[in-house]
Amino acid sequence: MNKEQAKERIEELRKQVEYHAKKYYDEDKPEISDFEYDMLMVELRNLEKEYPEFKSSDSLTQKVGGHVKEGFKKVTHEVPLQSLQDVFSFAEVEEYIEKTNEKAKENNIENTKYVVETKIDGLSAALEYKEGKFVRGATRGNGLVGEDVTENLRTIKTIPMELNEKIDITVRGEVFISKKDFEKMNQEREDDEKELFANARNAAAGSLRQLDSRITAKRPLDIYIFNVQKIEGKEFNSHFEELEYLSKLGFNVNPVRIYCKNIEEIENAIKKIGEEREKLTFGIDGAVVKVDDLKFREILGTTAKVPRWAIAYKYPPERKETILKDIVCQVGRTGVITPMAILEPVRVAGSKISKTTLHNEDFIKEKDIKIGDTVVIQKAGDVIPEIVEVKKKKRTGNEIDFEMPKVCPVCGAPTIREEGEVAVRCTGIECPAKLFRNLVHFVSREAMNIDGLGEAIIKQLLDKGLIKNVADIYALKFEDIASLKKNGKKFAENLINSINRSKKNDLYRLITAFGIRHVGTKASKVLAKRYKNMKNLMNATSEELALIEDIGPIVADSIREFFLQDQTIDLIEKLRKAGVNMRHQEETNSDDRFNGKTFVLTGTLEKYTRNEASDIIEKLGGKTSSSVSKKTDYVLAGEDAGSKLTKAQNLGVKILTEKEFEELIK
Repeated sequence: MNKEQAKERIEELRKQVEYHAKKYYDEDKPEISDFEYDMLMVELRNLEKEYPEFKSSDSLTQKVGGHVKEGFKKVTHEVPLQSLQDVFSFAEVEEYIEKTNEKAKENNIENTKYVVETKIDGLSAALEYKEGKFVRGATRGNGLVGEDVTENLRTIKTIPMELNEKIDITVRGEVFISKKDFEKMNQEREDDEKELFANARNAAAGSLRQLDSRITAKRPLDIYIFNVQKIEGKEFNSHFEELEYLSKLGFNVNPVRIYCKNIEEIENAIKKIGEEREKLTFGIDGAVVKVDDLKFREILGTTAKVPRWAIAYKYPPERKETILKDIVCQVGRTGVITPMAILEPVRVAGSKISKTTLHNEDFIKEKDIKIGDTVVIQKAGDVIPEIVEVKKKKRTGNEIDFEMPKVCPVCGAPTIREEGEVAVRCTGIECPAKLFRNLVHFVSREAMNIDGLGEAIIKQLLDKGLIKNVADIYALKFEDIASLKKNGKKFAENLINSINRSKKNDLYRLITAFGIRHVGTKASKVLAKRYKNMKNLMNATSEELALIEDIGPIVADSIREFFLQDQTIDLIEKLRKAGVNMRHQEETNSDDRFNGKTFVLTGTLEKYTRNEASDIIEKLGGKTSSSVSKKTDYVLAGEDAGSKLTKAQNLGVKILTEKEFEELIK
């Protein structure tokens, strides 16, 4: 490689690492693995070393990669929160120890000791205490300036709000999510059709950097403290001594710390952590080797980016070959059908892997995966097993192409994949796999509004076999409900009354309760008003439905497909027999003060839900829209109103406060 080629490659690598660092540190959405990113950095660092004339202070080899997220206050760290120099072989570890020991001899320091710790895979944070009380916490940011996340950190149960001594101290720790909690979180997100977290580190980082601490409080964050940044009134000789003191103060200190006297003990410690990493409850992405003598640390000093008194050994990701024996499909609570690879069992990173998700149809096609293939398995972030490669040269010709099922493997209803989506879904309303979610939606406030029938009660009813479909709600007996709670007679009486009241609901609520894809409350009201009764709606054609304002062809097809299914026809007949109203109840309302007026709602209202406010507007002749335009007459803005409010201000649209709205509807 000549100089010109080196310059071009350096510039190309800098762009790549900047892009991926932004995805990792700022957006918490990495597109490549840690190992792939590390290899880009190693190549860049080596080229900059070989061609120093192209070295730049702006390169990520010279500075920490994070930035301060908009919306957070900035915190300047009194003591910088630096990164660590990564190494990838024992040869590099030995080279570092030799240089450090030579420096020790030059300064008449004998018997240099080291501490080897786990490198926790999370987000670094500094915690500041005054007189033993927690006063402020910040993320690392770019090492010099971080984000004030004090309120979010207060939600982490393992962070003491008051220490066992009244002391001024700033400590550094790593916020993380345990392996078990991460798996649970991702399972819940998959059930709710939300994007999965790439790994536990990004889940932790994204959770800590929420602008709303109430969201953070719902996430299972934990923290291990691993360093004293600054302390008043006390001095320590060694890092190991510091860690012991931090434990006495009440901190949750990094549990894996091995005291080492020489290179042999250091390498054994790194190997031991590597061998036992699978047993750890938290994820790690390496082992940290630190000089124990704090005065020697001062002599060694730091660069702009990393301390010279520590390095991080990064373990390579373990990969294994195995046979993909079969692909089976699982149906989630929302009806999404997920293909699952059944594997010849193989041990990867200390655990036995016999199956892994194949995500969706596109993933299988992209990797050209066939049943019978030899595949390479890797554990992403030491937690999730994934197929990273297909060994196509090992194919025998007996491999079988896989196709997503045309009918649901659980209930036999047709499946559908809509344009622009990767998910294939079951369309059956009575599918047992979807039953819990369907029931929760059916009884919700926006739908049939059955007060008292919450998720916990629904689970009990399902567990006891008292309901097996939506219509069974209307067959519940007083004694069945009363048995769910101690002294449950009053509860049963109230719930039976609520169920009976729901039978008289307007037709639009029943349409909403069906959970037809793309059909919400607004479209349900339009349909109820247009077709007057369930029979007319069931007979409507796609072409006819598509011509209705606010419906369109995609929604029309979804409605038509829903009402053509045997499961739907069966459910409607059961509900009819149970006495559930199937007709639109015409409103005799002469007050149409909002006739021809379009409202957009944004933010959180104090006295009304958005649906309640929309109902009021529609009863007074107005209509609501989800987007602001020049045709918008009013924007009703509550707390935390966002971009819609800004757009309304720019367009000169009339903005109403909740108080002004109440004046209008008096």
